[in-house]
Amino acid sequence: MKRQLFCGLAFLLLFVTSTLRAQHIEVLQQGKPTSIRGLSVVNDNTAWVSGSKGTIAITNDGGKTWDWKQVKGFEKSDFRDIEAFSFKDAIIMSSGTPALILKTTDGGENWQVKYKNADTSYFFDAMDFDTPKHGLVLGDPIGGKFVLMETNDSGETWHSFKNPPDALPGEACFAASGTCLRMSCGFTYVITGGSSARLLTYSGKKSWDYRNIPFAHAKSSQGGFSFVCGDNLGIMVGGDYANPQKPDSTAGVQLIRNIFVSAEKSPAGFQSCVEHISDKVFLSTGTPGSNLTTDGGKTWNKINGVSYNVCLKAKQGTLVLLAGDGGKIGIFKP
Repeated sequence: MKRQLFCGLAFLLLFVTSTLRAQHIEVLQQGKPTSIRGLSVVNDNTAWVSGSKGTIAITNDGGKTWDWKQVKGFEKSDFRDIEAFSFKDAIIMSSGTPALILKTTDGGENWQVKYKNADTSYFFDAMDFDTPKHGLVLGDPIGGKFVLMETNDSGETWHSFKNPPDALPGEACFAASGTCLRMSCGFTYVITGGSSARLLTYSGKKSWDYRNIPFAHAKSSQGGFSFVCGDNLGIMVGGDYANPQKPDSTAGVQLIRNIFVSAEKSPAGFQSCVEHISDKVFLSTGTPGSNLTTDGGKTWNKINGVSYNVCLKAKQGTLVLLAGDGGKIGIFKP
């Protein structure tokens, strides 16, 4: 019996080790003078990135080659998020002043300003769409309410969302990867940090649901940074970007009926983004590197030590890309 148990444990260890070794990340691009935080993977061929110094880039061959551009007239803008719908159509959002939303319909050759606000109180954090026509842009709180802009015509016009979520004093969101706002699984999710760490959920009814999450907070650099829904689970990551090597309070799991639990084995340090890959497999990334869970967020294992800001999977397909500072773009190999 002991021999059988030993053989079983040895096989399991070998299987897990070989699985993690097989799953890795390869660098596709780097050495560009921009910090990339916006990423949108349309399918297995087409993806867009956006970042500082008015930079965007497009690939139509699965990431092998990229066409880099600076948006004319916006060379100083920091495009923290992007939503792409095809190789021609995309929307970018800038943080800072002025707050901007731009749209292209010709592959990034020309951009039209669809929203502009010079009020210094406005700071956009993230953008997401649940249909090609309907999307939201999230901003830091003003007057005790999170800024939430809405479009119902594919980004042509934007208006204030009729029922934005309440914010606690000192609470905010992080414009780190464009994934502190998610519209998926039939809900709208906002994950927060700062003085409080919460998950705000909206189902289309009159009121938002507010739940504390098991993340360190109190400092402006701490809290939840990213949320994703998949396989009947909600996975969230974060930590403290000012202390990125600190491994505690970096991942949590939202179970059915909104029960939150901390990971038994957390990612190795601060993580700014998490993405659902398949079944119970989720990928996260951040300053100290990238981590993978194959058991629905209970345990995480570091698979790469290279710094990235964002990781996303194709809306239609299996391509998974990562992007970060220095124009770095990577591909996840399952």
